[in-house]
Amino acid sequence: MNKGFYIIMAAQFFSALADNALLIAAIAILVEMKAPPEYAPLLKTFFTVSYVVLAAFVGAFADSMAKWRVMFISNGIKIFGCSLMFLDVHPLLAYAVVGLGAAAYSPAKYGILTEYLPPRLLVVANGWIEGLTVGAIILGVVLGGALINQNVAAQILAFDIPMFDTGVDTVAEMALLIIGGLYIVAAVFNLYVPDTGVDHKPLKSNPIYLVFEFSHCVKLLWRDRLGQISLAVTTLFWGAGATLQFIVLDWARAALGYDLSKASLLQGIVAIGVAVGAVLAAKFITLRKSVRVIPLGIIMGIGVMLMLGVNQMWQATIVMLIVGLASGFFVVPMNALLQHRGHILMGAGHSIAVQNFNENLSILVMTTVYSMLVMWQLSIYWIISMFGLFVAGTMYLVYRRHLGNQRENDDVALLDDSTH
Repeated sequence: MNKGFYIIMAAQFFSALADNALLIAAIAILVEMKAPPEYAPLLKTFFTVSYVVLAAFVGAFADSMAKWRVMFISNGIKIFGCSLMFLDVHPLLAYAVVGLGAAAYSPAKYGILTEYLPPRLLVVANGWIEGLTVGAIILGVVLGGALINQNVAAQILAFDIPMFDTGVDTVAEMALLIIGGLYIVAAVFNLYVPDTGVDHKPLKSNPIYLVFEFSHCVKLLWRDRLGQISLAVTTLFWGAGATLQFIVLDWARAALGYDLSKASLLQGIVAIGVAVGAVLAAKFITLRKSVRVIPLGIIMGIGVMLMLGVNQMWQATIVMLIVGLASGFFVVPMNALLQHRGHILMGAGHSIAVQNFNENLSILVMTTVYSMLVMWQLSIYWIISMFGLFVAGTMYLVYRRHLGNQRENDDVALLDDSTH
């Protein structure tokens, strides 16, 4: 990997770091506002709406100009959303604006990998990007938890610049100012992301054409025998992963008596497991062998249900690591396979937009359902049981579908290390 690849990784790291720190800060603001408890998972719902609603347009937008320019513009939108929260706009609305920037950023972030690297390096590259993204999640939730910690916040707020009044007087304002700075760092790295020299398609001005083109791309990827399996797995994974973030927070409060600041550390432990799993997958799994990791999705669902018997921190740490390891090891090869098939079938930006549409529709549905269950005051232990069974059962059905496809021998020639 050369210098350009590491610049791409740095830009992604700081942008994801800010996204996750901002989520914790936004939850803290909702708590301070005494908002209903179901508003916390709705943050993720509002964040992902843009991925679904604008899916037909962001892929075409990402393919219409150099990817570094798309990433820079997208980070500018995120900075605007963070600024709205700083100016006391409701966190749900402000985080929705940040989600708009993230929706535009994602096709460029992943699309540049397929433009910049040969297919044989995609699993390794995905291991890097998922590992760094998870590292950003770890540090982001820890940073967010630290910034809202009263002791840490008091020390930062006590720092004064001589002869200058910053006007930052509250914990929320201080946290948002620091998080906004992280977005600016990411935007600076965007300016140095290399131009791949790939020809760009002019952005069509007719939105109806873009919707029909996107619809065609969705059907194309779901009909592809390898594409449908990898898309089903990643769609379920990201929906489950987003919901698990909030399940862990509520479970840590109920089972361990943790507040938001301490509970966010458990999210970090899951993320450490995902990072290790991603690194191991990048080392041991080739693109041709990627479909062999699907059974780990079943283990992920079973691992979640182990939370039911946990009442001590050391037990929670082990369970969170198991869930994270299984998740990281199976999602990285699936992501690489999906990008490879999508790039061949329709182009990088469009394929990532299709992927984002399905994955974030899953996040939208699953976090909304979770929010409703919380609103109905269903026990967190019942929610964990249903969630784990759903994930394990659905992954089992996907695996059965893959075995059926394999028996028809239609996917054997699609992945050949000598040609890809």
